[in-house]
Amino acid sequence: MPELAYLNGKILPIEKATVPIEDRGYQFGDAVYDFIASYKGRMFCVEEHLDRLERSMRALDFPPVSKNSVRDALTHLFDKAMIERAGIYIQISRGVAPRTHSFPQSAGVQTVMTVTKLSETHAYVNTGVAVITLKDFRWGRCDIKTVQLLPNVLAKQKALDKGVYDAIFVSDKGIVREATSSNVFFISGGKTVTHPLTPNILPGITRIIILDICRKKKIPVEERFYRVEDLYGADEVFLTGTATEVTPVVTVDGRPVGEGVVGVHTIELYKALRERATRHAHEKNE
Repeated sequence: MPELAYLNGKILPIEKATVPIEDRGYQFGDAVYDFIASYKGRMFCVEEHLDRLERSMRALDFPPVSKNSVRDALTHLFDKAMIERAGIYIQISRGVAPRTHSFPQSAGVQTVMTVTKLSETHAYVNTGVAVITLKDFRWGRCDIKTVQLLPNVLAKQKALDKGVYDAIFVSDKGIVREATSSNVFFISGGKTVTHPLTPNILPGITRIIILDICRKKKIPVEERFYRVEDLYGADEVFLTGTATEVTPVVTVDGRPVGEGVVGVHTIELYKALRERATRHAHEKNE
């Protein structure tokens, strides 16, 4: 069960994978990425992740890349690693070229993938996490999944320095956007609410699944703008993401959410997500 890397067609131990110094992803952040999780030896929502990766490349005017070739390389790498519970990282840069701001005319894209063991987040399901809110200082196209993540990195570190799990970005007008690597939901009065899809948030794959689960369970959902005060007054708050799954939030800015304990509806959604992912794995294995 080795942790492996894929680099432009070659598979090698992850510690031996290197990229040229003039890779535009390294020098300009001129790269997109996506992240897939596996359950019981099967990757979950592969097509949805590859569609989002393709959308990100189109949004940044990348040269065309065959989704089939990416899928084939991804599958081969994952099968070779044989890690049952894995995180699969895919990064595609605009390529290697002499450093200049304008797009290179002839360089092809550079594709890097890694397969590593993914730690579980079950402990947070029982205890919940604390978060803080911070002013959103990211660029205006957060719907594109680029490697330009320095604001997210700084916000995450600020949260950790304050002894909490994560930070939630809030606009100048007080609108709650998303966390550093997760979408944000809250439950109030029996309704599940999250930010609508705009350029200000990432179209999370787990976000889509949770909304679908809510609708199938006849849980009312709203995709609308809301404020920090809505989080303070919510019955339950939770984060969603590929690695985050469904993570309950029990305090926001030091204020307890509801009774300050993990909510029953959040647990229900977490279990439904895991059930769907493991059912997918069993179906693939049959």
